[in-house]
Amino acid sequence: MEYIHKSVLLNEAIENLHLKEDGIYVDATLGGAGHSKEILKRIPKGHLYGFDQDDYALDRSKKVLSEVGSNFTLIKSNFTNLKEELNNLGVTKIDGILYDLGVSSFQFDIPERGFSYNYDAKLDMRMDTSKSFSAYNIINEYDEKSLSDVFFKYSEEPFSRPIAKKICEARKNKPIETTFELVDVIKSALPQKVLNKKGHPAKRVFQALRIEVNDELKVFENSLKQAFDLMNTDGYIVVITFHSLEDRICKTMFKEASTLDVPEGLPIMPDTEAPFELITRHPITSSDEELDYNNRAHSAKMRVLRKR
Repeated sequence: MEYIHKSVLLNEAIENLHLKEDGIYVDATLGGAGHSKEILKRIPKGHLYGFDQDDYALDRSKKVLSEVGSNFTLIKSNFTNLKEELNNLGVTKIDGILYDLGVSSFQFDIPERGFSYNYDAKLDMRMDTSKSFSAYNIINEYDEKSLSDVFFKYSEEPFSRPIAKKICEARKNKPIETTFELVDVIKSALPQKVLNKKGHPAKRVFQALRIEVNDELKVFENSLKQAFDLMNTDGYIVVITFHSLEDRICKTMFKEASTLDVPEGLPIMPDTEAPFELITRHPITSSDEELDYNNRAHSAKMRVLRKR
């Protein structure tokens, strides 16, 4: 079965990368290759390097991109290894990089990946299926405090403690093995007024588990630091985030990179500038038109940084 991936903020991302036809570009999050396909069309004399740790995404991307050109290289690796993997290929500088964070549409839509509370499947949520550590391990092996901390830290779940307590009680009888089993336990920990609210009651917990399984926040922060070092003059970094934790990291790091750090008391020379220029004072969000056909675009925010 072919799963559909709808790229979020596609036109905005392409526009803000300011693509040069002979430039070197990186898609740090290949996914369904929607962004990469449009990048490749515009760099006939350049080269695109695409990162993903998901075999399904890599196979799919290879087919999609091969229809456009051959000037691309796919790298099976977490983007925390950005600099190392590019250096291994002789690449020390790039003209632009795109991060489209979160989970690809097809990862949610393939039930057996265990990312979604809408399908009954084994608890998993691994972006790299060669790894052994999964959501199952967290739910069945973390102690009550650790579970509560994960739920609160990574999704600000207000009922993190009672949910963690119910999980620990439930797994005394038998392991919690599937997404629907976990959803039932989560529901049992929540008051009726919360269950009656719009939105799925397990959404926050599932987000927190996914972030913990894949160490997403630390990985992103580490990769973004490497991207700063790799940028050529007049190169652009474009980041699309889907929740406040990712966006906060991006906003903070972009602000630091575009602010001149001068010790107090020292004069600032007129021609002194920070190494980067912040292009987006406020994040770019999806148009009403995009929101009409792509529900996953609702929480998307884009920030852009340029190397001076």
